[in-house]
Amino acid sequence: MSKRLQVDPIACDAHGLCAELVPELVELDEWGYPVVSADPVPRGLLGHARRAAAACPTLALLLEDGPAPSPQGDGKAPGREARGRSGRSTGGGSMPSKETTPR
Repeated sequence: MSKRLQVDPIACDAHGLCAELVPELVELDEWGYPVVSADPVPRGLLGHARRAAAACPTLALLLEDGPAPSPQGDGKAPGREARGRSGRSTGGGSMPSKETTPR
């Protein structure tokens, strides 16, 4: 099964450590936030990707496993590998939208 890097944009504080540890897979945008490819992580870089995910100070870099995405999608969320030293989850819920009316 292939592995892919994902970034939790809510948890990320743009420390940039991921780009230093695995620059082949992570680039930083103009604000210093990581941009990762949707392509699978090459086998030769899998150890580096695991180390970068474990070293992320906010645990925002995730190494997820799953099959290659199909054009229709299979409706299943990919499984997640350990996120770092503490193994804590960043959560996945969404907040309800708050509607406002003009005054």
